[in-house]
Amino acid sequence: MRCYEPRDAALLKRAVDASLEHLRPWMPWALDEPRPLDEKIGLLRSFRGQFDLDQNYVYGVFTPDESQVVGGSGLHPRVGDGGLEIGYWISTAEVGKGYATEVAAALTRVAFALPEVDRVHIHIDPDNVASVRVPRKLGFVEEATLRRRLPPRPPGGQRRDQLTFTMLREELVASPCAAARVRAFDAARREVSIS
Repeated sequence: MRCYEPRDAALLKRAVDASLEHLRPWMPWALDEPRPLDEKIGLLRSFRGQFDLDQNYVYGVFTPDESQVVGGSGLHPRVGDGGLEIGYWISTAEVGKGYATEVAAALTRVAFALPEVDRVHIHIDPDNVASVRVPRKLGFVEEATLRRRLPPRPPGGQRRDQLTFTMLREELVASPCAAARVRAFDAARREVSIS
């Protein structure tokens, strides 16, 4: 897992295009797919720039040899001060192999390595049963069902509910996330400690 680079655009496009039927019910951005390769390049440039400016952290999830995109994830600051939100998607070919759980556990550890982060959120459509299992397996607390927070499916329909799961900093040590093996690197590819 690493920040996308513009050179990953073709791999991302291949994974997304092959997974549209799987993604469209849950990922609002998938409704605008497929997108041309040049737009994917621009999107990944934007992700890279936000990452480098410490504004948003979008990750590609790759096979070990980086020849395929398995999915995507991110640590997003859209939940207010002291919090980060984890989002994730997995390509159709890789669903059911534990990648979403592994990614969410690793990013939870990474988030709490940042001193200003006190809580991590995961927001999910209650009908997305597979995705709901992830925070439950990892020890996140189901905090609320927020009514009509998600975009309609299909467009023009009624907005959908959202489940909100959270983990607080002091809950990490007793959670399965604490056992996630994480090696982290800075922009210069130097390993940094995640405690």
